[in-house]
Amino acid sequence: MVAASKESSSEEKYLHGYSPEEQTRLYKQARFMENKIYSDIDFSTVTKLLEVGCGVGAQSEILLRRFPHLFLTGIDYSDKQIAQARKFLSTVPYATDRYELLQENAMDMSFNSQADFDGAFLCWVLEHIPEPARVLSEVRRVLKPGSPIVITEVLNSSFFVEPYSPNVLQYWMRFNDLQYDMSGDPFVGAKLGNLLQSVGYQRISTETKTYHLDNRNPAKRAEMIGFWTELLLSGLPQLLDAGYVDAELADKVKEEMHIVAKSPNAVFFYTFIQAKAFTS
Repeated sequence: MVAASKESSSEEKYLHGYSPEEQTRLYKQARFMENKIYSDIDFSTVTKLLEVGCGVGAQSEILLRRFPHLFLTGIDYSDKQIAQARKFLSTVPYATDRYELLQENAMDMSFNSQADFDGAFLCWVLEHIPEPARVLSEVRRVLKPGSPIVITEVLNSSFFVEPYSPNVLQYWMRFNDLQYDMSGDPFVGAKLGNLLQSVGYQRISTETKTYHLDNRNPAKRAEMIGFWTELLLSGLPQLLDAGYVDAELADKVKEEMHIVAKSPNAVFFYTFIQAKAFTS
């Protein structure tokens, strides 16, 4: 989370929270989705990469591993996430002396215009930010001309599971409602093209990336259903506290996801969006 005015409000505005369990889930999520996210990313010409919303350093580790020539500057609003990222990356041998992590507000960064950065990376960040265009404008300000930016974002309306699970879908709608009411946007992926164009990026492209898992790949399907169950429940404490769901619905969600996990003909479907562009 990178967009609140002070730490307390930042904590309130991150739906998943900052528990050790949630931090562990973020590492698992990054590795689980790595191949899909990075299949078409080329930072071969980038030497100084800005990662906005680095969180616990889960994507930072992947970037440093996949692109061994670059130096990474990661920023995040949460001191807790930065502290965890520093702890994690200090254990990664190939990250040594190749990164710095800074507490920054992405809507008002302290870097000079056209600073040293010649590339930018954002992943699952804009969904939590009240003014995503302002963030993208700030990123453009600090990048050198001709620099690439890669953004990966959610499109939560695409989620579907079979067997039909009405309580899961109801819970998911309330999950997204809470994110909206916390000034986020669970459908921001579909808007990336407009957002990038509105603040002056060039050569904009968007791509849908889809998980459609069924009997053709039962092992991956089972892994995804387990991962998604963790994702759903990661927001449960905040949803309960805010009164968006009750314990009865939560129990029904757990029961339905268990049925999906055990079904011999289960289906999982989810699409997210990746956008690429360049500064002029």
